[in-house]
Amino acid sequence: MRKSLWWFWVFARAQKGFLVMGAGLLVLGVALISIIKHYYFDLTFISIEYGIILALIGVGLAFYGFMKGSRGVIDLASSLASVNIYDYLRRDVQKRRGPRIVVIGGGTGLSVLLKGLKNYTNHLTAIVTVMDDGGSSGRIREMGMLPPGDIRRCLVAMARTENLMDRVFQHRFVEGKGIEGHNLGNLLITALTDITGDFIKAIAEVSKVLAVQGQVLPATLQLVALGATMTDGTVVMGETSITGAGKQIKEVFLDPPQCRAVPEAIEAIREADAIILGPGSLFTSIIPNLLVPEIGDALRTTRALRIFVVNIMTQPGETTGFTATDHLDAVSRHLGPGHIDYVVVNDTPVDKERESRYRLEDAEPVRFDQRELADRGVKCIRGSLLGKEDVAWHDSEALARTVMRIIYERKGLNWLE
Repeated sequence: MRKSLWWFWVFARAQKGFLVMGAGLLVLGVALISIIKHYYFDLTFISIEYGIILALIGVGLAFYGFMKGSRGVIDLASSLASVNIYDYLRRDVQKRRGPRIVVIGGGTGLSVLLKGLKNYTNHLTAIVTVMDDGGSSGRIREMGMLPPGDIRRCLVAMARTENLMDRVFQHRFVEGKGIEGHNLGNLLITALTDITGDFIKAIAEVSKVLAVQGQVLPATLQLVALGATMTDGTVVMGETSITGAGKQIKEVFLDPPQCRAVPEAIEAIREADAIILGPGSLFTSIIPNLLVPEIGDALRTTRALRIFVVNIMTQPGETTGFTATDHLDAVSRHLGPGHIDYVVVNDTPVDKERESRYRLEDAEPVRFDQRELADRGVKCIRGSLLGKEDVAWHDSEALARTVMRIIYERKGLNWLE
């Protein structure tokens, strides 16, 4: 019984490919019969030319279906290499029934969260900032194309498996005239955009190659510049210049301000069960998305649960000296007050070695006060969210479990980890 259930599941996961292969064999069979009838029985079902074309189409479909079906079986087998079959089946059913989650932000922080969330729901959308003007993305932006760096990071984070192809997309060239410093994934997305003439189609094609679980969307398709007004009244333009100005940011803005959002992003927000802001650079990765008028309006009117994940460490040039309350206040200044339901903070102390290293860069752990947050009408959820890497980032799994627990408890359901 168990073996029968297992093989039924394998076939179900690869059924699309096998169905295409079956259709191809059927077309091939019809073509061969028509050719045989024409040569040996002088019976004309279709012309010999069309019979050959039909046969070639059948072979192509059969080959494509076989490759797609085989890949499905291989992917499934590799996923189950070290996992109990029944645990996997339970988790897969849970993911199919999982909540619709929209994550908004950019940079490394967003990809850390996505890497964990993809294990708990199949209905995941990342809305990503496209304001980057530094490094490989900045050079691509100078070509009049959208910077793909943050998009690429999210695609790799949401890939089904961390395989060689993921590493290829993250590869950065260290030498070579004209190509030095470029990221291969950035170049591939740019090339596909040039070929298809559509940034969204380019992302969709890369998503197929990486077997991305969910969808990744830019906040806007327009080349928009990010600007900041500092507390001393000066105005700085460009993401890289803002973080390097060494001044405290009062507010950020977009130029032009009336840019259009990607329609699929607005639809995802409207249909979401939960919307998560961050983690990531507050003024250059999270808030810029909220300034796209349609996205801001959708967030203010949505019935979805709205969760803000506060960074573990302050960021020099953006949030020096900021507490969790300061982070929330900055979001409220740009989005409006009363539009965040939960704030998630880390309560695990950063070890002395990492903390001393960060202090050399004028960064420190973000402090929080639950009463201050409660006074602003939000519920503070604290947890042990610190990762074990050399950098003080969130632990992907711990953060994802915390977010899922909030969503399920808000729905009145039991969260089975």
